[in-house]
Amino acid sequence: MSQRQQLERIFEMDRQIRGGLFPNADRLAAKLEVSRRVIFNDRTFMMDRLGAPIGLDRERGGWFYTDSTWVLPSVMVTEGELLVFFLTVELARRYLGTAFEAPLLSAMAKIGQGLKGPVTVDLQRLAENYTFESPHAAPAHEQTLVDLHRAIREHHPVSMRYYTAYRNTKTDRTVEPCHLYNHEGDWYLIAFDRLRRGVRYFHVGRMERVKVSGDCFASRRDFDLGAFLGQAFQVSMGETREEVAIRFDANQAPYIRDRTFHSSQSVTEEKGGGLTLRFTTSGLEGVARWVLQYGAHAEVLAPKSLRDAVAREVKAMGQRYSGRGPKAGR
Repeated sequence: MSQRQQLERIFEMDRQIRGGLFPNADRLAAKLEVSRRVIFNDRTFMMDRLGAPIGLDRERGGWFYTDSTWVLPSVMVTEGELLVFFLTVELARRYLGTAFEAPLLSAMAKIGQGLKGPVTVDLQRLAENYTFESPHAAPAHEQTLVDLHRAIREHHPVSMRYYTAYRNTKTDRTVEPCHLYNHEGDWYLIAFDRLRRGVRYFHVGRMERVKVSGDCFASRRDFDLGAFLGQAFQVSMGETREEVAIRFDANQAPYIRDRTFHSSQSVTEEKGGGLTLRFTTSGLEGVARWVLQYGAHAEVLAPKSLRDAVAREVKAMGQRYSGRGPKAGR
């Protein structure tokens, strides 16, 4: 396999470890569609060549960093080169023949040097031979991502006008940025919100008038990224963490069994081929939206508030499709 493929696997392994998901060879091999041996080779490369302090948590059955301050070696030099980390292959196609093409190719060359092996990247060939179907993500301006990256690195506050979708309102915010997080193609800034006095997610595509301050803020030593991500479900958060239990029937269980949906999850196999997925989160609204996509193949067992919320939604859907409820948009 090419070094380019290895790079993508290493980034994914690092993302899961840093996010507190405790990945292991089996789960990573299933997600990345390679053998367990390839994953173990990648882990050995990270430890021996990149100095990654990877340890095994036997209770959680996965890997973690014994030194949480360790980061992958930096290979980015200029802002143009940094863009490569914020662009998918399909998006990169749009920059062929423009001023961004040279920085992108230069970044790939530096990545190759960092992995101690040659990398040949022909973007035109990729554009001709591969199609990448990106998620239905709201667009985020690449320069905004670069500016946010600089604000995180140098501890600069960021001011913006932010659109909150569920309130349908815009407010002026000043935040202390901590981390950039990509979920299913959407970029989110994790930051301390001075208005709400707490750490929040901010969708980068909903930011307007973004300005990086010249001031500096003190790093929040009490902020634990892994704990923050573990409290949420995807990017949904509430006030109180609760134990969630969802039963999947034999039809859907094979698609649930080998995937990691939450860092705290556990799976109980049941007779007939079904299973029950359990995890602890405060993001019950996100869980409700997620579980509804499985239709009758999933049943919420706990908590009762979540089960009732899903039941109400299913009832309303039944009324709408039977013609007894209000039509969509009214």
